[in-house]
Amino acid sequence: MIEMTVLTPDDWPTWRELRLAALTEAPAAFGSRLADWQGDGDREQRWRDRLSIPGSHNVVATLDGRPVGMASGVPTPDPLVMELISMWVHPEARGQKVGRLLVDTVAHWARENGADRLRLTVMPDNAAAKALYRRAGFSLTDELGDLLPDGVRREQIMLRPL
Repeated sequence: MIEMTVLTPDDWPTWRELRLAALTEAPAAFGSRLADWQGDGDREQRWRDRLSIPGSHNVVATLDGRPVGMASGVPTPDPLVMELISMWVHPEARGQKVGRLLVDTVAHWARENGADRLRLTVMPDNAAAKALYRRAGFSLTDELGDLLPDGVRREQIMLRPL
């Protein structure tokens, strides 16, 4: 059984565990690097601050009592648009609807908070993530995403009407 839990800053150890696993397992899927969150970057207050983004909604998926996925919803400057960030599912839990439940949980939160669209960015080579997002109602936009470190490619932006 998959359970969704909304985290508070006091739940930072759970978020830390999943985020470090995500950055280790899928480094090319994120704008952040594992090294940015290790050493001096691995401080309790920093993890608490990440879970304290004003207006954010941070959820963890648990399967059989074990945390296996994470996602956040955050406000954007446009009150009608919320953004899905930090999405990841442990490889052992993929294909079990965990990703879809995380997306739908954030979408429900966004709708309840007055948004009519949910936005996300995805790496251009992340075919599996783009397929999940398409199944969850997202489509690619023509909007240019951030330039990637290679100086050539850009993140792709997807949007889901709520």
